[in-house]
Amino acid sequence: MNFGFSSAVRLRHGWQFDLVFRTGRRETGELVRLLFVESAGGPTQIGVTVGRKIANAAKRSRGRRTMRESFRRLLPWIKDEVWIVASLRESGLEKSSKDVYKDIARSLKRRGLMRPDWPGLDWDADKDVKPCA
Repeated sequence: MNFGFSSAVRLRHGWQFDLVFRTGRRETGELVRLLFVESAGGPTQIGVTVGRKIANAAKRSRGRRTMRESFRRLLPWIKDEVWIVASLRESGLEKSSKDVYKDIARSLKRRGLMRPDWPGLDWDADKDVKPCA
Protein backbone atom coordinates (compact mmCIF):
# COMPACT_ATOMS: atom_id res chain seq x y z
CA MET A 1 0.00 0.00 0.00
CA ASN A 2 1.23 3.45 -0.84
CA PHE A 3 0.84 6.03 1.92
CA GLY A 4 2.31 8.93 -0.04
CA PHE A 5 0.55 12.18 -0.86
CA SER A 6 2.08 13.04 -4.22
CA SER A 7 1.00 15.79 -6.57
CA ALA A 8 -0.89 13.17 -8.60
CA VAL A 9 -3.53 12.89 -5.85
CA ARG A 10 -3.92 16.62 -5.23
CA LEU A 11 -6.41 18.98 -6.81
CA ARG A 12 -4.15 21.55 -8.42
CA HIS A 13 -6.29 23.85 -10.55
CA GLY A 14 -8.79 26.48 -9.57
CA TRP A 15 -11.47 25.05 -11.86
CA GLN A 16 -11.25 21.72 -9.99
CA PHE A 17 -11.87 23.43 -6.65
CA ASP A 18 -14.71 25.48 -8.22
CA LEU A 19 -16.35 22.34 -9.59
CA VAL A 20 -16.33 20.68 -6.17
CA PHE A 21 -17.46 23.83 -4.33
CA ARG A 22 -20.33 24.50 -6.75
CA THR A 23 -21.63 21.01 -7.49
CA GLY A 24 -20.31 18.83 -4.68
CA ARG A 25 -22.17 17.34 -1.76
CA ARG A 26 -21.29 18.44 1.76
CA GLU A 27 -20.52 16.65 4.98
CA THR A 28 -19.81 18.80 8.01
CA GLY A 29 -17.84 17.34 10.88
CA GLU A 30 -16.86 18.90 14.17
CA LEU A 31 -13.50 20.14 12.86
CA VAL A 32 -13.56 19.75 9.06
CA ARG A 33 -16.10 20.47 6.32
CA LEU A 34 -15.86 18.04 3.40
CA LEU A 35 -17.14 18.71 -0.10
CA PHE A 36 -16.97 15.91 -2.64
CA VAL A 37 -17.97 14.93 -6.15
CA GLU A 38 -18.27 11.26 -7.04
CA SER A 39 -17.67 9.86 -10.54
CA ALA A 40 -15.47 12.75 -11.52
CA GLY A 41 -13.46 10.41 -13.73
CA GLY A 42 -9.87 9.49 -13.13
CA PRO A 43 -8.19 8.82 -9.80
CA THR A 44 -9.24 10.11 -6.40
CA GLN A 45 -7.94 13.63 -5.89
CA ILE A 46 -7.91 15.73 -2.72
CA GLY A 47 -7.60 19.44 -2.00
CA VAL A 48 -7.25 21.15 1.37
CA THR A 49 -8.23 24.71 2.23
CA VAL A 50 -8.27 27.01 5.23
CA GLY A 51 -10.14 30.30 4.94
CA ARG A 52 -8.23 33.56 5.22
CA LYS A 53 -10.63 35.00 7.77
CA ILE A 54 -10.04 32.14 10.19
CA ALA A 55 -6.42 32.77 11.24
CA ASN A 56 -3.07 34.21 10.28
CA ALA A 57 -0.82 32.59 7.67
CA ALA A 58 1.21 30.46 10.08
CA LYS A 59 -1.87 28.87 11.66
CA ARG A 60 -3.47 28.30 8.25
CA SER A 61 -0.30 26.54 7.04
CA ARG A 62 -0.31 24.29 10.10
CA GLY A 63 -3.96 23.50 9.46
CA ARG A 64 -3.25 22.52 5.85
CA ARG A 65 -0.33 20.31 6.93
CA THR A 66 -2.54 18.62 9.51
CA MET A 67 -5.23 17.84 6.93
CA ARG A 68 -2.71 16.62 4.34
CA GLU A 69 -1.23 14.22 6.90
CA SER A 70 -4.69 12.91 7.75
CA PHE A 71 -5.52 12.30 4.10
CA ARG A 72 -2.11 10.70 3.53
CA ARG A 73 -2.99 8.08 6.14
CA LEU A 74 -6.54 7.57 4.80
CA LEU A 75 -5.88 7.67 1.05
CA PRO A 76 -5.36 3.92 0.46
CA TRP A 77 -8.88 3.26 1.77
CA ILE A 78 -10.79 6.09 0.07
CA LYS A 79 -12.93 4.89 -2.84
CA ASP A 80 -11.79 5.62 -6.40
CA GLU A 81 -13.08 8.39 -8.68
CA VAL A 82 -13.87 10.92 -5.97
CA TRP A 83 -12.72 14.51 -5.77
CA ILE A 84 -12.65 15.80 -2.19
CA VAL A 85 -12.05 19.30 -0.85
CA ALA A 86 -11.54 19.56 2.89
CA SER A 87 -11.97 22.92 4.56
CA LEU A 88 -10.73 23.26 8.13
CA ARG A 89 -13.13 24.94 10.51
CA GLU A 90 -11.93 27.42 13.11
CA SER A 91 -12.38 24.87 15.89
CA GLY A 92 -9.89 22.57 14.13
CA LEU A 93 -6.97 24.99 14.20
CA GLU A 94 -5.96 24.22 17.78
CA LYS A 95 -6.63 20.47 17.64
CA SER A 96 -4.02 17.76 17.15
CA SER A 97 -3.45 15.85 13.93
CA LYS A 98 -5.05 12.76 15.46
CA ASP A 99 -8.24 14.68 16.25
CA VAL A 100 -8.48 16.02 12.70
CA TYR A 101 -7.75 12.52 11.33
CA LYS A 102 -10.58 11.02 13.38
CA ASP A 103 -13.03 13.73 12.30
CA ILE A 104 -12.18 13.33 8.60
CA ALA A 105 -12.37 9.53 8.85
CA ARG A 106 -15.78 9.64 10.56
CA SER A 107 -17.12 12.02 7.92
CA LEU A 108 -15.83 9.90 5.03
CA LYS A 109 -17.26 6.73 6.59
CA ARG A 110 -20.63 8.40 7.20
CA ARG A 111 -20.85 9.30 3.50
CA GLY A 112 -19.79 5.85 2.32
CA LEU A 113 -16.51 7.00 0.79
CA MET A 114 -14.33 4.44 2.60
CA ARG A 115 -13.61 0.96 1.27
CA PRO A 116 -14.94 -2.07 3.18
CA ASP A 117 -11.41 -3.22 4.11
CA TRP A 118 -10.66 0.01 6.02
CA PRO A 119 -9.13 -0.97 9.40
CA GLY A 120 -10.97 1.75 11.34
CA LEU A 121 -9.75 4.77 13.30
CA ASP A 122 -6.22 3.41 13.69
CA TRP A 123 -3.74 6.31 13.52
CA ASP A 124 -0.82 3.89 13.17
CA ALA A 125 -2.24 1.85 10.28
CA ASP A 126 0.59 3.02 8.02
CA LYS A 127 3.19 1.62 10.46
CA ASP A 128 1.97 -1.95 9.92
CA VAL A 129 2.88 -1.94 6.22
CA LYS A 130 6.28 -3.36 5.33
CA PRO A 131 8.38 -1.10 3.10
CA CYS A 132 9.07 -2.15 -0.48
CA ALA A 133 12.41 -3.91 -0.90
